[in-house]
Amino acid sequence: MQTGKIGVTSENLFPIIKKFLYSDHDIFLREIVSNAVDATQKLKTLASVDKYKGDVSDVKVTVTLDKDAKTLTVSDCGIGMTAEEIEKYINQIAFSGANEFLEKYKNDANAIIGHFGLGFYSSFMVSDKVEIVTLSHKEGSQAVRWSCDGSPEYNLEDAERTTVGTDIVMHINEESIEFLEESRVSELLNKYCKFLPIPVIFGKKKEWKDGEYVDTADDNQINDTNPAWTKKPVDLKDEDYNNFYRQLYPMGDDPLFNIHLNVDYPFNLTGVLYFPKLKNNLEIQKNKIQLYCNQVFVTDSVEGIVPEFLTLLHGVIDSPDIPLNVSRSYLQSDGNVKKIAGHINKKVADRLNEIFKESRTDFEEKWDDLKMFIEYGMLTEEKFYDRAMKFFMFKNTDGKYFTFEEYENIIKDNQTDKDNNLIYLYASNRDEQFSFIEAAKEKGYDVLMLDDALATPLVNKFEEKHTNKRWVRVDSDIVEKLIVKDDTTTEEFTTEEKNDLSPIFQAVCPEGEGNFIVDFQNLGETSSPMVITRNEFMRRMKDMSHMQAGMNFYGEMPDTFNLVINTSHPLVKKVFEQKDEALADALSQLNTEISSLNADKEKLEALKKDKKEEEVPQEEKDQLQETETKLETMNTEKREKLTAFGKESTLAKQMVDLALLANGMLKGEDLNAFVKRSVELIK
Repeated sequence: MQTGKIGVTSENLFPIIKKFLYSDHDIFLREIVSNAVDATQKLKTLASVDKYKGDVSDVKVTVTLDKDAKTLTVSDCGIGMTAEEIEKYINQIAFSGANEFLEKYKNDANAIIGHFGLGFYSSFMVSDKVEIVTLSHKEGSQAVRWSCDGSPEYNLEDAERTTVGTDIVMHINEESIEFLEESRVSELLNKYCKFLPIPVIFGKKKEWKDGEYVDTADDNQINDTNPAWTKKPVDLKDEDYNNFYRQLYPMGDDPLFNIHLNVDYPFNLTGVLYFPKLKNNLEIQKNKIQLYCNQVFVTDSVEGIVPEFLTLLHGVIDSPDIPLNVSRSYLQSDGNVKKIAGHINKKVADRLNEIFKESRTDFEEKWDDLKMFIEYGMLTEEKFYDRAMKFFMFKNTDGKYFTFEEYENIIKDNQTDKDNNLIYLYASNRDEQFSFIEAAKEKGYDVLMLDDALATPLVNKFEEKHTNKRWVRVDSDIVEKLIVKDDTTTEEFTTEEKNDLSPIFQAVCPEGEGNFIVDFQNLGETSSPMVITRNEFMRRMKDMSHMQAGMNFYGEMPDTFNLVINTSHPLVKKVFEQKDEALADALSQLNTEISSLNADKEKLEALKKDKKEEEVPQEEKDQLQETETKLETMNTEKREKLTAFGKESTLAKQMVDLALLANGMLKGEDLNAFVKRSVELIK
């Protein structure tokens, strides 16, 4: 028996291997099984060139669990190793100046394997002891056993083995006993080894018998050695692609489309990507693309290899040209990565455009499930934005679809404002904004439906790209002001009369629902007496604050609504008449005093004109301040009387509640009070 020390001059290497080599300790099984597959493929290659005469028709990798012995064994039918090869590949870790190396990488242990091929040593992360029992494929070779307990000390001796190949026997340590559970090992094999090119066997297939699962005589092969992405597109049918999707995502909904990637120049890239049906939450859709390197699973966090919006896709990409660090769990950025990302970007856009051209009806039917992906891409990738303009679809409130160019031709004659801006009207909720949509359609306008989470940043993007186009939500103003033409309307009330009505209606606006700003517009006798709108700019800023950090200022501001009073409506005029009947004497006296005080104020301010502050006599300053104080007192008293009248006005309250109801803003106790009041009014 030979004993010796592994060729490392520092005893610090094994602690690094055991604790820091990989971000996830469970990756050890992937590394050991992958090595076994590599060894097996090498033997098949030798056989194919007639350098190995043995039978390779039934090669496989077998994973065996022995809970009593606390061992996990990976066995292969590969090329095996001689004692000399163990000395070279296992004992002599291929680098010089170990102390210098360890010092260099002590804070970056993940850099080790990528440079020095230490995949085998991942087994020590979970093992107290590791054994290798191997027989080389070379004629006349002696089987050998290598063992090590995680220190630089090892043993190497002759062994009994009659078949070519290698067993890696891992004696699992107490901290890692989870890897002695059949379910845990099965989970890891399914995660990391599902599509390895050599059959991987773990136990026997099971069947339900006498109330429990029992082993059958058939091997349990956990992997598909020839998955869809390794085949040529011409050899696959739609059914094959759908079956592969269900293999990847057993619980997922059927996808919309797929793209088969098959590139061999200037880099190697294969894969199948699927367009899933996207829900309204982008985050839960990510991390569904699985990255493989020669059919070995690497990661499902692919932000570094594909553009961000493409992380919403599902499926598999496989490339040996993607640089990986030691544990193959993280991507390193380089030129190949950028080229691959750019290719996938273009391939996805081309595929969508192809589907759009070949079957527009089918494309439109799937638009609602597809639009979030396309919008996200347009917002985050300029090149994709330009490509997507060929197939981006608008959908209006009647359910009709248009390309950008088609829609512009439809609305340009009727929806161009006085400043020659083309106005795109849109709604975000058909039910809540129904009355606004109908008012716009009665004016001959068309209204789009933009009802997903990306609507606000999308219209911002459109306006950034098209400076002569504006997107206006239908509830942001009265219909007459959505698209401002040259026509004008007559005023029904004077400024003074509006000032009297304002506190009346302000008094019956709901408290705690945001700020209500009273405005007056002539909407015509047949329009509603009141309309509630939301300022376009402020609403967009609040929407964006929920999506972007740094905009909390807008998010924390209360909602602001415009209560637009229809000055030509008979009911509004009736409230004005009721106000005159109830407050005529009191307001007349207050208005006289206010008018007199305003006249005094104007005279005193006229005396100050063209004078510096120090040139104005103190007596005049005092008189002006006294007048302003009295004026403020009189105006406050007037507002209080108007507010008190408003609070008692059933008609004013009913009209405001009607406007709230039309916007879905009347709820709970207020809605119940409105119903009771309505019954009383129609008795």
